[in-house]
Amino acid sequence: MADAVGSIDTPDAQDELPEAKKKGRKGGKRAKKGPLKRLAIFYRQIVAELRKVVWPTRGQLTTYTTVVIVFVVVMIGLVTVIDYGLSHAAKYVFG
Repeated sequence: MADAVGSIDTPDAQDELPEAKKKGRKGGKRAKKGPLKRLAIFYRQIVAELRKVVWPTRGQLTTYTTVVIVFVVVMIGLVTVIDYGLSHAAKYVFG
């Protein structure tokens, strides 16, 4: 039987790279620029990414902060109750 097109045994013709592309590049684009230029590009990319961020409004920020504080207080209370209960159980068991 013949192999299916694109199988491991018979790769497609488009999968094969020409001889020019098989050679490795020496350094690439980064080697052509100095460290200060790369740092400036990095900084510009950071600023561009921060411009894409959807910042919360003051109301949303207040709501999120309140929810986090309430959650933390509830968790502190829960851990305190469990700790108190386990400490009294240990005192009861071990004297």
